[in-house]
Amino acid sequence: MPSAQISCEGMIDRIGSPEAILTYKTQNANIEEVCEIPNHKIGIQKITRLLLDTENGVLNNAAEIDAVGHRVVHGGNTFSETTFIDSEVKDKIKGYTKLAPLHNPANLQGIVLAEEIFPLAKQVAVFDTAFHQTIPVKAKKYAIPNALLTENDIQAYGFHGTSHKYVSEKAIAYLGKKNSKLISVHLGNGCSMTAVQNGKSVDHSMGFAPSNGLIMGTRSGDIDHSIIFHLVNSLGYSLDEVNQLLIKKSGMFGLTGFSDLRDIQTAAKDGNRDCQLALEMNAYRLKKYIGSYTAVMNGLDALIFTAGIGENSSILRELVCNDMDYLGIHLDDSKNNIKTDVLREINTDVSRVKILVIPTNEELEIARQVFSLLADKQN
Repeated sequence: MPSAQISCEGMIDRIGSPEAILTYKTQNANIEEVCEIPNHKIGIQKITRLLLDTENGVLNNAAEIDAVGHRVVHGGNTFSETTFIDSEVKDKIKGYTKLAPLHNPANLQGIVLAEEIFPLAKQVAVFDTAFHQTIPVKAKKYAIPNALLTENDIQAYGFHGTSHKYVSEKAIAYLGKKNSKLISVHLGNGCSMTAVQNGKSVDHSMGFAPSNGLIMGTRSGDIDHSIIFHLVNSLGYSLDEVNQLLIKKSGMFGLTGFSDLRDIQTAAKDGNRDCQLALEMNAYRLKKYIGSYTAVMNGLDALIFTAGIGENSSILRELVCNDMDYLGIHLDDSKNNIKTDVLREINTDVSRVKILVIPTNEELEIARQVFSLLADKQN
């Protein structure tokens, strides 16, 4: 930084699986390994060994790192911007664990490990919830007693903010239209949608915790809260069992037995009706949110697909965009099936709404925010 020159890139996919996939690329190395990575701690340790490897690494020693940027999912109302991490910040992140049980514990573990591995580096938190601080009260407040917001901070917070911020800014630059109405659709194992008006988040599909809204890999998304009471009072589930059911055993996994959309699409193509229906349900939920956000903004300039599924699943994009001509959304099938790693239009020439596939780059967005914070401190 600040040139944003990539020294290395990579990821670990399917953490917790005996067939986790680790990829690692530098100018001189291209490693892909299928191995057992049972948890995030083992994953971070494995990444560190690669970074410091004498043959394929990009660091001579840990002291070369000036700062480590951490994506933290839930910052509540406490954190509205990127911040240096100290013991108080870690306590706050831990306190929000109950609101983001799949994420904040792993985020905090990453911070603690990074402090051990890179003891001279500044640790910096970039919060997913920060981009959504602009959501108006009428959209983030629940219709429950007022005191639960004013005294207990119960409201919709919004998530995947780093990704939604990055791709919406890319779209605004591409359109050359700052006063724009966008819907950003982030589809990965976790899925969310944001209405972005004039560059600001004005509504979001997730709420108090990153569990409602769209159908996700293992999370149910929107569900009638009466079902929770029925599971507990009539079917004998404990509250903890219901929580585990809704965030780890539902979504596409609950519908199909698979949590990875690639497996679901393959099975659907082979005639698996459960997988076919799950794809239809997923697309149907997405359509509902597109319609509601278009209504909220009184128009739509562009629909953005991003993240692992959004960027790579032409099947799901087709299911979502078909029969949306009333809203001026017309998909070009041939463009939709072209795979590239750059921003592209996949709409027809007559489509009033641009349909954009924009590769997200949360790493770059985090790096920019960390670098900016370091620069501000030096000044």
